Amino acid sequence: MRKVRGRHRRHRIIRKKIFGTGEKPRLCVFRSHQNFYAQLIDDIGGRTLFSLGTHSKELKKEAPKGGNLKASDALGREFAKKAKAKGFGKVVFDRAGYMYHGRIKAFADAARKEGLIF
Repeated sequence: MRKVRGRHRRHRIIRKKIFGTGEKPRLCVFRSHQNFYAQLIDDIGGRTLFSLGTHSKELKKEAPKGGNLKASDALGREFAKKAKAKGFGKVVFDRAGYMYHGRIKAFADAARKEGLIF
């Protein structure tokens, strides 16, 4: 429980510094033991613009287990493709208090390779 409280504290500190708009939304990630989720958020309007997770059907074919590096990489590629198709090319990356390594880094690198700018 102490690890979770520490992550929430770090996330509050990060959220003081970053802010998403309609033109440049905030890309927030969440990882659980079994899945990985990402969403684009407009903080001005207070709404989620687009979200995707490793539990979706199209990603289950490529990576049946959603809580590993392969699944995070696949999610990053798919998320960037769909976000660009919806007109979001630039985003602000919110790592949500997680350290930038492992699944978080794999997701971010894959999204950047597909053309998402952050």
